[in-house]
Amino acid sequence: MTFPTDLEPWLRLGTFAGVLAVLAVAEMLAPRRRQAIGRGKRWPANLGLVALDSLLVRLLFPAAAVGAAIFAEERGWGLFNLVDLPAWVEIAAAVILLDLLIYGQHVLFHAVPPLWRVHRVHHADLEFDVTTGLRFHPVEIVLSMAIKIAAVMALGAAALAVLIFEVLLNATAMWSHSNIRLPLGLDRIVRRLVVTPDMHRTHHSIVPRETHSNFGFNLAIWDRLFGTYRAQPEAGHDGMTLGVPQFRDERDLALGRLLLQPFRRLPPQQREKK
Repeated sequence: MTFPTDLEPWLRLGTFAGVLAVLAVAEMLAPRRRQAIGRGKRWPANLGLVALDSLLVRLLFPAAAVGAAIFAEERGWGLFNLVDLPAWVEIAAAVILLDLLIYGQHVLFHAVPPLWRVHRVHHADLEFDVTTGLRFHPVEIVLSMAIKIAAVMALGAAALAVLIFEVLLNATAMWSHSNIRLPLGLDRIVRRLVVTPDMHRTHHSIVPRETHSNFGFNLAIWDRLFGTYRAQPEAGHDGMTLGVPQFRDERDLALGRLLLQPFRRLPPQQREKK
C-alpha cells in the first residue's frame, strides 16, 4: 500500500490547528466550568510544551510512527504483514489495538512511581481545557513514542492505519480535555462509544481514587472492560478540585517549572500518598 509521506506532517498539523481552534471557540461559547485561572496564565506554558515536544520527537524520531510502519511493511515484519486480511479490517483492527495500547500505557504511567512523576506534569494543571490535552513532559512524549513505534512494528500496522490513529489520538485528546458543556442526555449517549469531557475530567480530580480512573482518551470501552470506569466525581463537576496536591501554586504553571517538576525533591509531608 503506497503512502504519501510528504503529506503526513501537513495533514497532522492542519488537523491539530483546526481542532484546537474549533474547541477553543466552543469553550468560550459553552464552558462547562468557570475558570479561576485564565488562559493567559496557563496557555503559554501548555503550548510551549507542545512546541518543545514536537521538536524533540522530530529530532529523535525523524520518521516517527508512520515511518516505522513503512519500515516494517518493507521488511514484512509484524502480525498484519504475516496474515492476509482485507485492508479495511487491518486498518480498523490496528486503530483499535493501538488505542488499547494507549490505555494500557496510561495505566502504567499512573502505577509506576518514576513514570507517574513525569506524567504528573499533565495532571498538575490547575484548570482543565483543550490545552491540558497537549500538556505532557518531554520525557513522557519520548517514552510514549518509543512504545508506540515498538507496537507499530510488532503489529505490522499499515502506515495509513497509523496516520489515522495518530490524528484521532491527537484530536480526541483535545476533545476529551475540553471545557465544553454537553447536554447530560447527549453525554450519556456519546460516552458509550467515546470518552467525553465530563468522563475524562473525573480523571483530573485531586481525589486519588478518581485520579486513577477513566484512563481512556478515545474509545470508552476499555475503562468499563477493565473496571477503571467512574461515572462522575463525588463533588460534582462544578465542585471538584482539579490537579494534584503537591503543586497548587500558580507559579508552578510556568514552563520552566513544568520541565523541572519531575526532578524536584518534595518535603516528606508533600510526597505522594496513593
